Amino acid sequence: MPAFAAALLTVSLALAGCSAGTTDEASSKGAARPAEGRGGQAADREAGAGAGAGDTGASGAPAATGAPGADGRSAAPAGVHVIRTAELTVRVEDTSKALSTARAAAGKAGGLVQDEVTERDEDSGATSRIVLRVPQASYDTVLAELSGTGKLLSRKANAEDVTDQVVDVESRVASQRVSVARVRKLMDRATSLSDVVRLEGELSSRQSALESLLAQQASLKDRTTLATITLELFEDPVVREDGKAEDPGFLDALGGGWDALLATVRWIGLVLGAVLPFAAVFAALLLLWRLVRRLLPARAPAAGPVEPVEPVEPAGTAGRGREED
Repeated sequence: MPAFAAALLTVSLALAGCSAGTTDEASSKGAARPAEGRGGQAADREAGAGAGAGDTGASGAPAATGAPGADGRSAAPAGVHVIRTAELTVRVEDTSKALSTARAAAGKAGGLVQDEVTERDEDSGATSRIVLRVPQASYDTVLAELSGTGKLLSRKANAEDVTDQVVDVESRVASQRVSVARVRKLMDRATSLSDVVRLEGELSSRQSALESLLAQQASLKDRTTLATITLELFEDPVVREDGKAEDPGFLDALGGGWDALLATVRWIGLVLGAVLPFAAVFAALLLLWRLVRRLLPARAPAAGPVEPVEPVEPAGTAGRGREED
């Protein structure tokens, strides 16, 4: 009896894998027709028993492109699924006002601000970058409103048709749910511990694959529902009416001289800091050399041949001797 149960379990797992592989292959070729015959009806009954009749997508709502058919695959979508993106570069007089206009346009269309960065430079003015997510139905309206905020420098729009990808992912999600439901039913019928352990591993792997497919489905739904618009704003720098730069005055010269003095003192400090370790080592070596020289005994001068020294007579005595002679 245990051997018969193990054989039945192996055959059931093989049939479940074959059924899932067949469904994935058919979905990749774009076949979304409902299955015919008793096999499709049985699969549909098992899917309803395991997954329930109220299965939803990753967002918690039923997919808008169709419900699973009799063989667990999604029907053909009613419309085309497109991912729309646009990039605009506009030169404006006031970036703050243009940003307010962009936020208002996105909010009025039911969208949101995904990212916003503003940088200000005294020479080149302010630069802002804002990323908007707006519904597909309001894409063209918002794009035209943003283009009119200033002088349009560049515009780049892209539309990517991902209908086949959406249909394929939805079909694979439905098939994977059927596969998970079958493994759960087999776990309920398992009688031995080895069968339960084997089915738990199979269920874990199939559940992970289902979660990955649901994440792909949610990402596709988000990108096909909301269009992405990236707006870059450049503000004109402030220029004097005469078009000339102001001449430097006494205070400007004083500030420049003070900055130069501070820079010179700082560099002198850096040089002294770099030379100080070498000077300390050299002074220590010089002190040690002098100390060693004092401790060493003084050497006597070498003795040489002694030359005879003639006696020297006083000057007065020599004169007297000559007179006496």
